[in-house]
Amino acid sequence: MSTKLQTIVALLTLVICSLLSLSSNLQAKEHPNVLLILVDDLKPALGCYGDSIAKTPHIDSLANRGMRFEMAYCNQAVCAPSRFTLMLGSHSTSTGLYGLDSQLRQIIPDAVTMPQHFAKHGGYRTESLGKIFHIGHGNHGDPESFSVPHFKEKVIEYLEPASTDGGQLTREEAYFTNQMLGQIKSLPRGAAYESPDANDEDYADGRVAAETIERLQAAKQRRQSDGTPFFIASGFARPHLPFSAPQKYWDLYDPASLPMPQHEDLPANAPKVAGKRGGEISNYKPVPTEPNADFDDELKRNLIHGYYASVSYVDAQIGKVIEELDRLELSDNTIVVLWGDHGFHLGDLGIWTKHTNYEQANRIPILITAPGVTQPGSSTKQLAESVDIFPTLSELAGLPAPSGPQPIDGVSLVPVLQDPSARVRDHAYHAYPKRKLGRSIRTERYRLVQWK
Repeated sequence: MSTKLQTIVALLTLVICSLLSLSSNLQAKEHPNVLLILVDDLKPALGCYGDSIAKTPHIDSLANRGMRFEMAYCNQAVCAPSRFTLMLGSHSTSTGLYGLDSQLRQIIPDAVTMPQHFAKHGGYRTESLGKIFHIGHGNHGDPESFSVPHFKEKVIEYLEPASTDGGQLTREEAYFTNQMLGQIKSLPRGAAYESPDANDEDYADGRVAAETIERLQAAKQRRQSDGTPFFIASGFARPHLPFSAPQKYWDLYDPASLPMPQHEDLPANAPKVAGKRGGEISNYKPVPTEPNADFDDELKRNLIHGYYASVSYVDAQIGKVIEELDRLELSDNTIVVLWGDHGFHLGDLGIWTKHTNYEQANRIPILITAPGVTQPGSSTKQLAESVDIFPTLSELAGLPAPSGPQPIDGVSLVPVLQDPSARVRDHAYHAYPKRKLGRSIRTERYRLVQWK
């Protein structure tokens, strides 16, 4: 081969390698990884949302990386329906998926969920860990949504024998493990809170964090070897009841400084159906079982203490995951979303859990970090809904907008991520069925609730 021909071949080889490298880089930019962090019963009791009591340094740090939605709302304040709205981009009033035991594939057999959309259109490997879809109350989640089997963990968990009357199956444990569903009232109540000297991984959320870290490590290797982007949904159970968290997280708070409920009466002249007494929390001891029973101050303070301790516990687990994302040098090409499935009254209006159309049950944290799009430490008062996450992530990842076959009620928030003053909707919508259908519209200033 002549020297001239060798030079041409060498130049062509260099050009081809450069083009392949450029193509690979463009593909990586076109399809960023996605880490979706779901937290059960998490209201905006976080430092980054202005809660001066909350000890949440890791979530606060995550908020500083991207955009905080100050006026974000779930679409139904119940675990299973709320997660359906997130994964389908559809209101429960559009799908009919209202209950804890709603069966997605029976009602919408061909539904395309968010992870399915990412796998189909972007070649993503999709994985789920912890509480993603609701499993319990007769519901078994949606295995079809993910590329690999779900990593299931406990929602109701105790370490102290006294919390379960010596190791008995409790009411809420039965619900969440689909056992004895027709005999719940015959089972003992578990404790509403416990605080043993325990390691983080002694409880489920610590194990979910550890497994998520291992999945991120494997995902990086796959990305390097064959270019496969990842979509990992990591779900944490606390601060869902029971408030089971290691003692060190309880020790972060002075009980005397905790914020006690200020408004414990239901709104004047509101229809009776709009309020709530008892319910879910009555399945835990030592909570009174009578629907209209008063909670003494010690019980209120212990419940509030347990909630904040549980938030700090889950904050620490999320911190471990984000630290590993950074260590693996994945942060620059990974979209991170933190989402609470619904709020929590925590004594406001005399209500202690969720299942209402009021503010405390429906306002949630949504934090989005999208490298190259979001400005660090930004915030917006754009009203946002759970259903908006699906179209938003699709656009950020360079995928087609979701098109169903389920109705798509969400809108992309990307214009807002680029400019916090942009507006893509003028209200947030949520609903809750309770003998009648309660529907609510929340604007920046008002809430209108109609029961019909």
